[in-house]
Amino acid sequence: MFEEFKIRSRNLKTDTFALYLAARDPRTPWYVKLLVAGIVAYALSPVDLIPDFIPVLGYLDDLVLIPMGIALAIRLVPADVLSSCRERSRAMVGNGKSVSRTAAAVIMLIWVVVVSLIGLWIYGLITSHSAPALPMTLPTSGK
Repeated sequence: MFEEFKIRSRNLKTDTFALYLAARDPRTPWYVKLLVAGIVAYALSPVDLIPDFIPVLGYLDDLVLIPMGIALAIRLVPADVLSSCRERSRAMVGNGKSVSRTAAAVIMLIWVVVVSLIGLWIYGLITSHSAPALPMTLPTSGK
């Protein structure tokens, strides 16, 4: 059973890298490229939409959503493109080559920009709905 898990894990890694290659192939339709790029970026990203420390739901994206996304992307990529990308992926993964550091840096930059924009949006919501400041007046005596 452990050997089967190792084989599936290796195939998932090979397929993910093959999808990365397919997203860069000119024969792949643009809408498939967009979907594949999003799935591969999320699969390779160290940041999860659902943090892993949340019971049960934390691993939902890792165990269910990513494999389902990869399976969908594999079905959408043209068969000839996928087969050539799988061959290139097996050769590169077998040689120990992996995705470039540039790709990892781009993924991290995208996450930083997205989190920054969300932070600015939340900050704008908080500051625009704050209560108006009360005028500072000193109490006067009635004498």
